[in-house]
Amino acid sequence: MSATLAADVKKPEKSTTKHIVTSTGKQKTTHAGTATLKPSSETLQVSSARVRTHGAEQAITRDTLNKFVSGTSPLQVLGQTTPGVNFGSDDAFGLDTYANALYVRGFNESQIGFTLDGIPLGEQRYQVWNGLSIDQAQIQENISGMTLSQGAGALETPSAQTLGGAIAFTTSNPADKAGGRVGQTFGSYNMFRTFARVDSGVLNSTGTKFYVAYARTAQNLWKGYGDQDDQQVNFKLVQPIKDIGSITAVFDYSNFTQYAYMGLTKGMWEKLGRNTTYLKPNYALAKEYAAGVHSGVVPPGLQGITSSELGDFAYDAARVQRNYLSAITGNFQIFPNVNMNTVAYAQVSSGNYDGTNPFLTSPSSGVPMALGSGHIGVRRIGFTHGYKIKAGKNLISTGLWYENDSFSYPMRLYEDGVDAAHASKSGLLASQATTWFDDEFSTNTFQFYLQDTYHIRPHMTFTAGFRSLLQDTHGGTSIDNSASLSAWNVYYSHPAEGSMTAANAFLPHFNYDYEFLRHHEIYIDIAENMHAYDYNTQSSSGTAWGALGTSAQSAQTVFNQNKKLLKPERTWNYVIGYRYNSKFLSASADFYHTDYYNRLAAITEGSTGNTYGAFVNVGRETMNGADVQAEIRPAKGLAFMNSFSWNDAQYEDSHLPYGGSTVNIKGKHQVYYPKFMYKTNVSYNYQRATFNFNVTYTSSRYMTYTNDEKIPAYWSSNLNMSYDFGKIGFAQNIKSSFGISNLFNKNYLAGVYGAASVSGDNNANLFVAAPREFFGTISASF
Repeated sequence: MSATLAADVKKPEKSTTKHIVTSTGKQKTTHAGTATLKPSSETLQVSSARVRTHGAEQAITRDTLNKFVSGTSPLQVLGQTTPGVNFGSDDAFGLDTYANALYVRGFNESQIGFTLDGIPLGEQRYQVWNGLSIDQAQIQENISGMTLSQGAGALETPSAQTLGGAIAFTTSNPADKAGGRVGQTFGSYNMFRTFARVDSGVLNSTGTKFYVAYARTAQNLWKGYGDQDDQQVNFKLVQPIKDIGSITAVFDYSNFTQYAYMGLTKGMWEKLGRNTTYLKPNYALAKEYAAGVHSGVVPPGLQGITSSELGDFAYDAARVQRNYLSAITGNFQIFPNVNMNTVAYAQVSSGNYDGTNPFLTSPSSGVPMALGSGHIGVRRIGFTHGYKIKAGKNLISTGLWYENDSFSYPMRLYEDGVDAAHASKSGLLASQATTWFDDEFSTNTFQFYLQDTYHIRPHMTFTAGFRSLLQDTHGGTSIDNSASLSAWNVYYSHPAEGSMTAANAFLPHFNYDYEFLRHHEIYIDIAENMHAYDYNTQSSSGTAWGALGTSAQSAQTVFNQNKKLLKPERTWNYVIGYRYNSKFLSASADFYHTDYYNRLAAITEGSTGNTYGAFVNVGRETMNGADVQAEIRPAKGLAFMNSFSWNDAQYEDSHLPYGGSTVNIKGKHQVYYPKFMYKTNVSYNYQRATFNFNVTYTSSRYMTYTNDEKIPAYWSSNLNMSYDFGKIGFAQNIKSSFGISNLFNKNYLAGVYGAASVSGDNNANLFVAAPREFFGTISASF
């Protein structure tokens, strides 16, 4: 919100089967016909060096994560190594919560299910109300692996937004032997990162053990003023309960303090260059530009920039995000053939989302801008409870999930002085501010699932099941002081309030998997999914409550009309695939098809002269795609991986209401997802040395519903090398690493935030990728 505070005003259409292949190619086959029911702390663990993917799942092991610069977001690693996945950001680590964009086979981060050791993480987008970013929830070194279900997602995934696919992160357990690890990274733009972890080892005869870990990642922005400073703490305790199971307790803390990079239109990037960003510390220039916003006159030196784009040149934007996540997991073998797993969790998050707004006026000083700060508050509490029952050739799984979410977002205004601006990231207090509006939401979510995996014959299974999903949200604008704030030059804030319910009692899922002739596997995955209604602030479009109406056509009126007409988004996903695995070759080919119903989008609607922001059903979308991947291992330690992805997602409705008229979008390609991607990776391990080089090609991406504007295609590349010196004194595994991101220093648009425009290049929501950067790391264990 902070970095696009002004933009929200002038652009209402804007918004927003297991086969794991290791780098060595070694495999461990676990056939479904001989599955055992162990506690999930064991069965979910994917940190082993010899694991393999199965069916419509891909997996990234710790070995792969270790080939990237320490602290790199696991989502960025996924995007650079996995077919069908596209990830973009404006920083080399992929930790910028505002600019990050993840797409998996056409679905973005708000349409994919995410879990961390069974804890639901909600959506991974900016200002998430129903979860927590994986980068803030867990230190990267503590992640032992992750699996990506690229098909329809798993039924047991606790998620109300899954439309296509799910990502499950697994953390490492405390070590049995007391010890620890430390690491220090240095890099470009005064970057440094410190990591330390201490393992208690087994403390007593009952097997109690724990670890505590700390990480700090800090770096100056690569353009403009400011830095990003992120701190995290992870704690995990495991208590075995005799031989029947275990209890695990976790506590995770993070504090992300980040100055923001400015979102650009494509025209701003092309005309002004990659270094275009906020104006801080040039306060005089910021006031000059803000005066131009109010007068509609573009100042000298910005030839070719429109008055609309001028409003994006704010003084600064920053955010402080504090998160506390805790959970207790109980996993027990209550009978020889029955396993029970329960996860109870709670999260509290708060923060300031600050952004200079050049459309406002500071009343006392008369300066044509002011600071808007959203003081976000998130509280959620919930639990999952499930059983796995082995009965002959059947493995029955069933369980439920409940969660309650509370979200608050008061928008407060702080004045700028004649000679000095507001103080950014200073812990601004409500007593120092004027409250513009306040949004309050409360959500209850319930999910039940039941499925049976039938072992038809050895290595052949058929799975059928369903889930039931109900989510009810009530809330919206609780306070709107716009009428009394004329001195601030406030504009219409789109206040709306009411409830929305999404429900479906039967969302089926079918899967067939057959492993034959030792090296071959075929699989089919089919499922129906539903996405419950999102919400966010009233000035952010892309939700049923946000950026609706105008002062002439009230947001409340539009919301009341929508409530009678809107239906939750649904998809039917179909995947058919083949995989081959041997010592020297791993290869796979997937074809997928998706039928998308009730596609919802933020647009403008109404008659000419009375247009207003709306959130409407734009009809159906169909998607066809294919992913092909092969890894060749011609010699010990050497591996070549290549993948190619194709996606053709087209809107089916012929007429989109827009601006008092209609726009034909039938046959237009989906926005922001590339039609083609190519990835290649070369890795080599020789004794204690490792080498990893990866290149990704991303084709052009449409950035409007009418497909009249494109984000250009680009190549990206990274190089990483390391050497393990072994034991020196009391220290073990002393390792030196060197990495280069954006190796060839390409200038390209990577991250995207928010929803697309209907047409035209007037949406400043594009982010330039970081230039070439260098990193060095020294680490050791003891």
